Amino acid sequence: MTHPPIRSFVLRQGRFSRGQQRAYEELLPRFGLPYRAAFLDWRETFGRAAPVVAEVGFGMGETTARIAAEHPGRDYLAIEVHTPGVGSLLRQVAVGGLANVRVVQHDAVEVLRDMVAPGSLAAIHVFFPDPWPKKRHHKRRLLQPAFAALAASRLAPGGQLHVATDWQEYAEHALAVLSGEPLFANTAPGFAERPAWRPETKFERRGLNLGHGVWDLLFTRR
Repeated sequence: MTHPPIRSFVLRQGRFSRGQQRAYEELLPRFGLPYRAAFLDWRETFGRAAPVVAEVGFGMGETTARIAAEHPGRDYLAIEVHTPGVGSLLRQVAVGGLANVRVVQHDAVEVLRDMVAPGSLAAIHVFFPDPWPKKRHHKRRLLQPAFAALAASRLAPGGQLHVATDWQEYAEHALAVLSGEPLFANTAPGFAERPAWRPETKFERRGLNLGHGVWDLLFTRR
């Protein structure tokens, strides 16, 4: 008997504004990529040859849109399961005229495994993933040894995995997991300073105002 895979997310019914819905309906055919078990050709996908970054779980898309706007020389594969977030990012893509973003609404593990060729990414960003704080839910956490190995395999040598979280116990867990992946080298003795190019999100600012810490991890593919 086979068991369904453990997901790192739960599909929740969030608020879907009219603007998000309109962007979702009108722009997903243009900027969206359907999930399929076949590796993407980046030149065909983005219409040019450029370094590609996978944005895993982009939430409402503010950070992804800003990074893409500030780094036009890079292309961004944005992955999210929640429909309001997808609509929000698509709206920002249209408003900002961002030609370097494509969106996949699907489980990021399956997208990386089935749609991203080994050694083809310049970077992977995992910003503020669900920490699943209850011990019985820790198995749902995205940052596990299997994901570390998958992420490393999809990065080109010298490519970077950047993780940020405001949950200290999860940060320590992620640090241990990533340090245990032989294809990764930590760029810092432990946690890294937040790079100036990573925008401070509204979610992050709210946490900092409540006295929460934020931990960045920057690992390079050997």
